[in-house]
Amino acid sequence: MSGENITEDEAALYDRQIRLWGLDAQKRLRASKVLLIGLKGLGAEVAKNIVLSGIKSLTLLDHTVVDEEDKNSQFLIPHSELGKNRAVSSLERTQCLNPMVNVTADTEDINSKSDDYFKQYDVICATCCQPSLLTKLDNLCAENNIKFFAGDIFGYYGFMFSDLGKHEYAEEIPKLNQKSDKQDEEGSGEPSVKKAKKDETETVVIKKEEIFSTFQSALDVDWTVTTNQSKINRTPNTHYITLAILNFMEEHKRRPLLTSVENDVKALCECRTKIMEKNKLTDKKFPVDFTEYCFSELSPVCAIVGGVLGQEIIKAVSQRDPPHNNFFFYNGVEGTGMVDKIGN
Repeated sequence: MSGENITEDEAALYDRQIRLWGLDAQKRLRASKVLLIGLKGLGAEVAKNIVLSGIKSLTLLDHTVVDEEDKNSQFLIPHSELGKNRAVSSLERTQCLNPMVNVTADTEDINSKSDDYFKQYDVICATCCQPSLLTKLDNLCAENNIKFFAGDIFGYYGFMFSDLGKHEYAEEIPKLNQKSDKQDEEGSGEPSVKKAKKDETETVVIKKEEIFSTFQSALDVDWTVTTNQSKINRTPNTHYITLAILNFMEEHKRRPLLTSVENDVKALCECRTKIMEKNKLTDKKFPVDFTEYCFSELSPVCAIVGGVLGQEIIKAVSQRDPPHNNFFFYNGVEGTGMVDKIGN
């Protein structure tokens, strides 16, 4: 992805960012075209964060309409837009965040898009999607060297996933230069035992590389294998909760809804049982009361997961700093967040 020249107005607007991660990183951001799928609460947070960073363009893709739940977490949509398309309703406020970014809305169903449609983007971020669609998009991105991100919010729970393939990045490492005792003695005439050593620290930039796993490989992990059994206790319980909810979404072709909470709780418990039996999990690792906390989107959870997701997109495009490889899980019930690599 070739960088584009930064104008004087952009240099003034992004001055702090350029000082933080350098002009080359800002140029990479300036050249990036991003597709954001899903404009519920999490999508709104991601849109805000990456538009403010100064990307080239952002396409908002969502064919669904605004509902009552959007009033709780979707701050880009005015309350008067109830029943209208989510992408179109989010367009104006998103554009106002940064007039220098080209923001457009696409109201078509993602399932109607051809593979060629996705190839025009440098980054694809999918939210509120069924696991089969996430797997399809991830595979397509891997084949075409496109950076892929995914995420979702289920009440108090949330996750972020990234697949950057073979990703190279720059990291600043502090390097300590110690003065020798002889230098100290020659410089001041004092013996080293009577004078504290003076250490100088400089920052060096080194090139590193990370290899990512696919979304499908994360879903296919066999936790009953001996080598994986030892990892279960270190894996966040939010991962297994997420698997159960994704299983529900795949079977019912929708998210758990407050309007059908009684039936959905029963279905979610059945999904929990399947996940537990398949992976030989205990009740301690997969709390039975998770259904009390997994409905709707909570704005604080959207802000946390959306902040991490937006940050990871910026880091991946700018090629600065170590990326999260490959999941970030947030558990609002416990107030914990954890990065974990799952998959081969």
